[in-house]
Amino acid sequence: MNDNDLVSAVTKAVYRAAFRPNLNRRAFLKLSGVAGGGFVLASLLPMRHVAAEDLGSLVGSVELNTFIKVSSEGEITIYSSNPEMGQGIKTALPMIIAEEMGAKWEDVRVLQSPVDERFGRQGAGGSTTIPRSFDLMRQMGASAREMFIGAASTAMELPKDELKAHESAVSHASGRSLTFGQLAALAVKQPVPDPSTLVFKDREDYTIIGTSISGVDNLEIVTGLALFGIDTRVPDMLYGAYHKCPAIGGEVVSANIDEIKKLPGVKDAFLVEGNGNVRELLDGVAIVGSSTWAVFNAKKKLKVEWDESGASKDSWTGLVARAKALENKRGDELIDERGDVDAEFSNTENQTLTAFYEYPFVSHFCLEPMNCSAHYKAGTNGEKDTLELWMPTQFPAGAYRVTKPMFGLEQEQVTIHQMRLGGSFGRRVSTEYVCEAIEMSRRVGAPVKHTWTREDDIRHDFFRVGGFQSVKGALSASGKLVAFEDHFIGMTNNGKPVSGSRFRKTEFPMLNVNNVRATKTMFEIGTPCGPWRAPGANTTAFVIQSFIHELAHAAGRDHLEFLLEIMGEPRWFEQGNIRSLNTGRAVDVIKLVAEKAGWGRKMPQGHGLGLAFHFSHAAHIAEVAEVSVDANKKLTVHNVTVAVDIGPIINMSGATSQVEGAVIDGLSTMAAQKITMENGRIQQSNFHDYKILRMPSSPKVDIHFIQSDHAPTGIGEPALPPLAPAVGNAIFAATGHRVRRMPLSEEGYTI
Repeated sequence: MNDNDLVSAVTKAVYRAAFRPNLNRRAFLKLSGVAGGGFVLASLLPMRHVAAEDLGSLVGSVELNTFIKVSSEGEITIYSSNPEMGQGIKTALPMIIAEEMGAKWEDVRVLQSPVDERFGRQGAGGSTTIPRSFDLMRQMGASAREMFIGAASTAMELPKDELKAHESAVSHASGRSLTFGQLAALAVKQPVPDPSTLVFKDREDYTIIGTSISGVDNLEIVTGLALFGIDTRVPDMLYGAYHKCPAIGGEVVSANIDEIKKLPGVKDAFLVEGNGNVRELLDGVAIVGSSTWAVFNAKKKLKVEWDESGASKDSWTGLVARAKALENKRGDELIDERGDVDAEFSNTENQTLTAFYEYPFVSHFCLEPMNCSAHYKAGTNGEKDTLELWMPTQFPAGAYRVTKPMFGLEQEQVTIHQMRLGGSFGRRVSTEYVCEAIEMSRRVGAPVKHTWTREDDIRHDFFRVGGFQSVKGALSASGKLVAFEDHFIGMTNNGKPVSGSRFRKTEFPMLNVNNVRATKTMFEIGTPCGPWRAPGANTTAFVIQSFIHELAHAAGRDHLEFLLEIMGEPRWFEQGNIRSLNTGRAVDVIKLVAEKAGWGRKMPQGHGLGLAFHFSHAAHIAEVAEVSVDANKKLTVHNVTVAVDIGPIINMSGATSQVEGAVIDGLSTMAAQKITMENGRIQQSNFHDYKILRMPSSPKVDIHFIQSDHAPTGIGEPALPPLAPAVGNAIFAATGHRVRRMPLSEEGYTI
């Protein structure tokens, strides 16, 4: 009898023996037909201790830890605990577990985990999911591996150190092997290893990490079977729409509610008094009906009187005028100053260069509009109220922060279902669309699926903040950068910088140059702003890396040489107690991208190459864009070469997709996207006046990863910031025209 047949016989024997508690060890061995054999199950599971609750683990599935279940048939279920919004972590995190576990990927089934604090912090943002979760996922996998090895050691009567977990089995040099499925019931009885005793795999032994694995939901997505938040359906569901003041912060006075209630498909309509918090619940008019179409049509017929006395009065043209009045002036607040900046700028032997850069507000423009389904159930017979939510959100537990103060619900009264997100990029960290859904469900006493229109999505976004920077540099007679100054003009709300509107003293090249000064001026605004793919970095990179090229050109030097010179010798820079820019890693990606792009080659008339580097979200990334511009300023981005150092790559396929997506998203944003507001009202509303890049305009993206031994970092955001300056610098190389303002459509370019 081989080991496979042996386990089958033993499992059946255990099942029968569970009902014969007095069966002794010798009788059990006879029953299993293995007296004198080498696989002794009874030593681990004495029959007098086998209880009914053990049976499920023996003939079904067992949970080895929070993240892993293994069935007796060998199916390995791994839970992915963080929200999936297209960044690939639903595949990448289980890959880490499977790698350390010694699993065969073909045996793995991945499920979205419940929202449960057992899984730790369940959230996604800032390209931090991989670095936050890497060691924990390794620990989960390694713990399971050691439990399987312990089970196999007992079963085979062999020392643990002679056994190896590989390809969903534990094997011995003699050729004997038992699969995870066969060992599952025994493994679950093993003690959970002390994390400090775990030994993780060396990178050269990886068989899963670093390979290309298709997304676990790809088939469902392309066949329309994957369930996003907007796909939620529950029995007796109604559909909701919510209308807010076009000027942020306006309060509702009255509306034609009676007329709206008479419209086809409308079940109810009512005024809602919010709490004044734009991230929770603003005043508005709610409409609930039998279909999304019915409530959207009714919404178009609303006539609302608003009190706008406390609403936003923001004006983009006004902000631009105020900023331009500060051009070539210092800010009113010092960020950092080192060396003798004024001496270098007043030195007549030095060359001084100044420039003023502008970048607009932009929308997240997620493909799936904001939505949430809520079922608020009023308690009866003394029972407490309950709430069930189906949320496409980056931070599902964030709902608890509003359900208690706003609706009086404790955490145990709330059930949250994490749904797949149809895009986010920082948009779905707020909960206002959730609060709107809860309020509608509470008022009508039924489950409500609340969906925003595309116009809602744009006009009530938390925008990437716009801003301005006035920069200045001094070049020595030999063409070296000897002084740098930046006047950052950003935005605040209630006196606090909005997301993405910060300039830190660690920004490149503040630490790389001996004489530097950074100051800031902040404008108070009422327009809501929030994190947008690589907050801050997505605009600062455009300014700094474009200006570095301006300085190199003014010095008559090659941009690559000039940039490498500023980097200097390999070293770590510190940001607080955290290591940030590593100039050695920066130099490596800059040199690699230059080599792969053929930097310095002769270009045809109207063609140009542009280089840029940026460090953000712990990633070192350099890009070279190859463009051409015709006489009508029609821009073609032919190719973008990218060099990336984010430590070891978990899923090569996923990482490649993220870089490609970041490049295309960056180009789309740079090309024509701009949000403007006048009298507090957002002026754009849909695809016709907020353009996105079309497929024929997408460039080829050539990606080169450096598989370094540094800790792994995220890739969803940091590949975007270098794109804009690389394209801008390439346009200058092709035409001699310097791009200092985004989007490119403002400069007359089409793409």
